[in-house]
Amino acid sequence: APDSNYLPIKMEALSDVLQPYKELVGSVAGIVTVAQMFSGSFICYDIYKQGNTRGIGIAPFIGGVVMSLLNLKYGFILRDDMMIQVNFVGLGINLLYVLIYFNYTSEKVKVWAKMGLAGAFTAALLGYAEMEDPKLIENRFGTIITAFMFYLIASPLFSLGEIIKNKSTEGLPFPMIFSGAIVTFMWLLYGIILKNKFLIIQNFVAVGLCAIQLSLFVIYPSKPVGKARAKAQAKAKAKKAD
Repeated sequence: APDSNYLPIKMEALSDVLQPYKELVGSVAGIVTVAQMFSGSFICYDIYKQGNTRGIGIAPFIGGVVMSLLNLKYGFILRDDMMIQVNFVGLGINLLYVLIYFNYTSEKVKVWAKMGLAGAFTAALLGYAEMEDPKLIENRFGTIITAFMFYLIASPLFSLGEIIKNKSTEGLPFPMIFSGAIVTFMWLLYGIILKNKFLIIQNFVAVGLCAIQLSLFVIYPSKPVGKARAKAQAKAKAKKAD
């Protein structure tokens, strides 16, 4: 039977070329993963500046809390101390983002509903992890986390119709998408070095999704043309008044 971790010849060659840099790539991947957790602070600063959450969704923050909890559980399943520590930090940071968002939003009932739904979803998956066969849980829970990660990364694309209609990327979390592209690219390289098909496929898809979203920032401005023009005119009037 063929090796389940068999890679195409070109990828095998790339893996051999990158092999001497294994420790460096692994360290950089770890550092950028931790750094990515702070990318939400830029979104929080935008919320603070405008004094409300208009045009900014809570989904990335709630998704971060759910992802941290699931990865924390996975860390305990794998008995991986580093994974446990990193996701404890991630959980704390994302909970802080949710609190900041909740403080500034005028739609508190809607936010409560979303948090309740996310809590029920997480509780169901953690409950499943407790009941599943210990021999099967590692692969199955890993697959669930991968599927949820794809959903989180792709979620900004759900508003693609609105982006095209408004010809604006307003509301898309650029810092989180950009940092996500860097993180997944580094883990893709690390997966190639390890010749781990699971890591390669997971991060190859993730890099592709991030690239599609980043291309939208090249095509469309961050604010609708009408709003940007109105803002420029207001600034010009203010200067004339001075």
